[in-house]
Parts: sequence; structure tokens; C-alpha cells
Amino acid sequence: MEGKGRKRNRVRLSAEERAELSGIVNGQAAARRRKHAHILLLADEERKDGGRTDADIASVLDVGTATVERVRKRCVEEGLEAAVERREQVNRKPRKLDGAGEAKLVALARSAPPEGHARWTLRLLGDKLVEWEVVDSIAKETVRKALKRTT
Repeated sequence: MEGKGRKRNRVRLSAEERAELSGIVNGQAAARRRKHAHILLLADEERKDGGRTDADIASVLDVGTATVERVRKRCVEEGLEAAVERREQVNRKPRKLDGAGEAKLVALARSAPPEGHARWTLRLLGDKLVEWEVVDSIAKETVRKALKRTT
């Protein structure tokens, strides 16, 4: 069992790695990348203070200790880039509507509703996309989310 002050995955950065991470923290990188880079800089055991504990880092950066542990572990096991970059999501379903499909949906939603209807409904929009063979099938919730993204 680990002692209270002992760290499992010890991060030891070279001067070049520290410079790279400092550039990310001080640059225009995405907030998540900056946060992860900052975690690694604070966890670095080559610092004068020997690196901060996970609890200290979590407190300073307003993240959970599990996040600090996860970033530290990815750095040690997979490397610096893996710890800073977003992990690719492998089980994610592809989007039903691509950019062209969304453009057709928006144009359709802005057009006059079909005869006998006062306005477009999500179901009518979905049915029209199927009729136009933009998609094989589509749920009205998918239509709603696509419209929300584009407006």
C-alpha cells in the first residue's frame, strides 16, 4: 500500500519537456490541454520542491485528484503527448448528418411548411430528409440536436 505522501507514477521532465509544457500553459491551447500541461509541470519531481502532491495540484488547479492521477499515469505510461492530448474515442457512433445533410436540414426548416401544416415539426423535417434520401432513417431528437447546433 502506498504511503500518504508517496506518489505512484513519478513524473520527471527534461528541460525541453518543461519548456514545451510552459509554452502550452502560456499559449493559445485549448483549456483542457493547458490544464493537463499545468498538472504535469506541478507534478514534475525535478522541480526544486520535488513536485507537489496530487491533492495540492488538484486544489491549486481546481480539478479532482482523480484527474491529476490520470494525467500523471498517462504521462508515465504513454508519454508526454498522450497526457496532454485528447484521447481518441473509439466506440463513438458516427454522426447521422454530415455538414451537407445539416445544410439541407437548415434550408428545409427555413422554407415554407408543407401544404396542410402551419409550420415544420421535427418529425416532418425528418421524414423529408428520408424522402430526399439524405439519410436512411432519423429520429426527431437527432433533427432537434442538429438544428440546435446550427442556429
